Order: sequence, then structure tokens, then C-alpha cells
Amino acid sequence: MKERAWLGSKWRWLIVQTFRKVWVRSVSYGLLGVVTALGARPLAGFIPPGVGERIGAQAVDQVLDILASSMLAVATFSLSITVSAFAAAASTATPRATRLLQEDPTTQNVLATFVGAFLFALVGIIALHSGLYDDDGRLLLFAGTIVVVGLVVAALLRWISHLMSFGRMGDTLTRVELATVQAIDARVAAPFLGGQPLLGAPPPGLDPLPAATTGYVQHVDMQALAACAESADSDLWIAALPGSFVHPTAPLLWWAGGGGDARTVRHLRAAFTCAGTRSYDQDPRFGLVVLAEVASRALSPAVNDPGTAIDVLGRFVRVLSRWDTPASPEVSFARVHVPPVHVSELLEDGFRPIARDGAELIEVQRRLHKALGALAAHAPGVFGAAAAQASDEALERTRAAGLLASERAGLERLNAALAQYRQPRPAD
Repeated sequence: MKERAWLGSKWRWLIVQTFRKVWVRSVSYGLLGVVTALGARPLAGFIPPGVGERIGAQAVDQVLDILASSMLAVATFSLSITVSAFAAAASTATPRATRLLQEDPTTQNVLATFVGAFLFALVGIIALHSGLYDDDGRLLLFAGTIVVVGLVVAALLRWISHLMSFGRMGDTLTRVELATVQAIDARVAAPFLGGQPLLGAPPPGLDPLPAATTGYVQHVDMQALAACAESADSDLWIAALPGSFVHPTAPLLWWAGGGGDARTVRHLRAAFTCAGTRSYDQDPRFGLVVLAEVASRALSPAVNDPGTAIDVLGRFVRVLSRWDTPASPEVSFARVHVPPVHVSELLEDGFRPIARDGAELIEVQRRLHKALGALAAHAPGVFGAAAAQASDEALERTRAAGLLASERAGLERLNAALAQYRQPRPAD
């Protein structure tokens, strides 16, 4: 197996994850500020003599002093506001949503702009006091300072507008919804991650490849698995999709290469990126779980906010209506067999917690049954049977919830509307 074949989509995915970190933009903007401050010296030779003195670029000292002192305070204050927003989102929504706030590009750009402006001003002051610039160099530094001040003002205005909603419940729910939509769209485009559909159990007689660590599968590198399959001359049957919890006794996949060399085994395990938490990217179920967590917390007696649960149910309809099961998915990795994500699992992840925690609230139950009916009517072949089963389970949970007879009758009518999608039970 060629070593570069292992450098597949895993490394592209890791690079994307790295660029989502706030320190990457902060370091980039900081280096840009330092380069801009020091770049005035070599470019000064292109300025006609005396222009800097006539324009009054000597004032750059005072402007840089103000910029350096203010940007340090603004950056520190903005960081404290950001941390407070993370804490608020974790306490009012769910801790699983704070990662999306931490990856917010607007927040990262604003903080990075403040850090870059501070470093620009600091390096400019040091260079000025060390006699690095002549009058023409001061002019270029003055022009760069004006540009930096403009960027800072624009960042401040954008930051003020952004803080009006950043970390609030609606903002957090929208971020989780968008992340879920992206994961669902990606899975609909490649329902089996580009591999062969595995609609049943793997063939008998295969050897399991257990995980080497304990955690959640965040990413599966299909390109690396395909290369390993060719090298070992064995098809691979994936057992752990992204979002699965694995441990040293749980198989990552099944294959016919139990006696394979250690290098192939190492590369097979490396194709599965595992960590202590789940990730939104390849795991469409995780976003539904997070949305359901927000609704469950809103339905707790301590919060008592059924309106948020109803909002989440509407988001479920909007998100899940994008789900589809293509009849003939494209196969890019013919020797890698991948199990599907079942619609029943998606509905369980989203609707079951709300049906359980909102069993005593008629307004929540009514909206839940209507949401299931909307999905079944939207795509009967995809959601019909699973939606009818979820409606039956939700109705069963209300039997001991103390609802009025009229309220129960209304729910039963909504449940009966799904009867046409209900799968016939086998005869006794």
C-alpha cells in the first residue's frame, strides 16, 4: 500500500477542524499586524522625499499609543463577554452547543482583529522608538495605522450588532439547526459515505477489528479504508459509523484479514478518528440529539418553557424534511460496505425525549403529533412507517399523564391520521 494513499480525507478533515480554532485566526491576524508594521521600512524608498513631513505623519506616535492601550482592554473585555456567552448557552441550552459558538467566524474575526491591531500598534511603537523609520517610513506607518483604525471601527460595529443575539437561545438553536442541516445534506448526497450499501448483516466468518481506544467515532476516512482494502485484498464491512461509541471490545469493522500485517491494521484503525465527544460533521444524528436536549431542558420543572420545545419540533420538521434515501447511491469505494442511517433512529433521537418529558403538556403533544404527520405527508415512503410508530409511542406515554379525556381524544385523532402509513403487524 502506498503511504500517501493513507493521507486521505482524514487530514483534510483535521485541517478544517484546526482552522475552526480561534487561535488560528488570532495568530494569523497578529502576524499580519506585525508584518504590516515592519513592512513600512522597506517600502519607504518608493515615497517621494519630503512627502511624509508635509502630510504630518509625525502624529503617528500618539495614534499608535492610543491604539495599543485601547485594543488590549477591548480584546480582554470582548473575550470575557465571549466566555460569558458560552456559559449562558451551556446553562440555558446544552453544553453540546457551545462548540458551535466557539467556532463562530464573526466572533473569531472580531477577536483576531483586536489582537492584530494591538500587535500592529505595539510593534510600530517599538520600531519608532528604535529609530527604524525615517519621515517617509512614518508616512507609510501612518497610512497603515489609518487602515487598521478603520478595520477596528468596522469590527466594533459588527461586534455590537452580533452581541445582540450571540449566545441567546434562538441563536444557539439556529446554529445547531444549521450544523444538522449540513450534516444531513452531506449524508443525503452520500448516504453510504461513498461505499457499498450494507442493508443487512455482514457475511458470516469475518474477523472483527476492535478499536484501540474508547470514545466516539468522529470521522471515517473512506479513502484510506479503500486503500487498505486493496492492500489486504479483502472487502471491509464498517460496524461503527460516525457517532458510534467504541471501546477495545467493540469492532470498528469486519474483514477477512484477521491475519493481516500490523501495518495494515494500524492504518485501518487510523482511518477512524475517535475522541471523547461527538462531532456534527459526519454525524447527522448528533444535531438532532442536541436539539432534543435543549427541548428536554426547557420542559424540565425548573425551566418550564414549553414554547422552546414547540420551537424545536418545528425545527425538526424543517431539518428532517431534507432527508431522503436515493434509490441508487453513487459508489466510489466498491470494497467498503457501509450500513445506513435508519429513519427510525433519526425520529427516536429527536422526538422520543420530547414525547417523554412533555407527556403531561397537551400543547407539546399536539405539536409533536402534527410534526410527525407533516413528515409522513411530506415523504410517505421515507417517514411514513417510522412516524406512525413514533406517534403510537408518544400516545402511549400520555396514558398515565393525567390529560383530560377531550385532550386525549384530540391526540388520538391526530394519531389516527397516521394509520394509513402504519405497517401491518404479522399475524399471530
